[in-house]
Amino acid sequence: MWITRWPLPALLSWLAAWFVYAAALAAGLSPGPALTAGAAVGAGLGWLQNERWRRLIVALGFPASVLALGWQGGTSGLLWLAPLALLWWLYPRRAWTEAPLFPTPRGALDRLPTLAPLPPGARVLDAGCGAGDGLRELRHVYRQARVEGVEWSLPLVWFARWRVRGAAARQGDLWADDWAPFALVYVFQRPESMPRVWAKACAEMAPGAWLVSLDFAVPVVEPAASWQLPSGQCVWLYRPLRNAASKPSN
Repeated sequence: MWITRWPLPALLSWLAAWFVYAAALAAGLSPGPALTAGAAVGAGLGWLQNERWRRLIVALGFPASVLALGWQGGTSGLLWLAPLALLWWLYPRRAWTEAPLFPTPRGALDRLPTLAPLPPGARVLDAGCGAGDGLRELRHVYRQARVEGVEWSLPLVWFARWRVRGAAARQGDLWADDWAPFALVYVFQRPESMPRVWAKACAEMAPGAWLVSLDFAVPVVEPAASWQLPSGQCVWLYRPLRNAASKPSN
């Protein structure tokens, strides 16, 4: 259902916490107990989320917004609409079903040139490049390659272009993009997106191309290589094969 698509549950939960806070003030409670009531609602709604990071985002959204607004006991919840509007502009609804904005750690891809060597001038794609952290790492390890990124959020595209000189970031839909010209595609998606990523890679990428995923493996597919980072995250390296994947589920 559309109402369960992330980050809509987070936005509704934050608004619910602000509503409870405002209602408590209107009922005559002092600011302290009213704030506690709002935070309790946010924490309760956060517990309903499946992933730990979503629980934290939902639970901490209301307290973080209170602190960001410089809470003095009488701050209107309507002021939180300004940060919400900024979030909507930065992370438009079309991108809500994609991965959250988590950066690629420095040094995460340092082993790639040895395990997945590329000829000079090869095209490399960061599919869903966000603010450019993955572009930065790809540019660092493949200095002779043509590193590109695609991202739906235009503000993030602008930021990635500014941060990573020498890489070509553009606005677009990573799922509509053609991966055929690329010798290597890098993704940092979600676990539920990986079957779709694998199906797309197998359908479009040329023989001998590489698929790299940070953190999330392709289910029931043996990687060509994998390694763990000091942070505990894993990098998974695959060789897509045409007709090796079934149609992705919605």
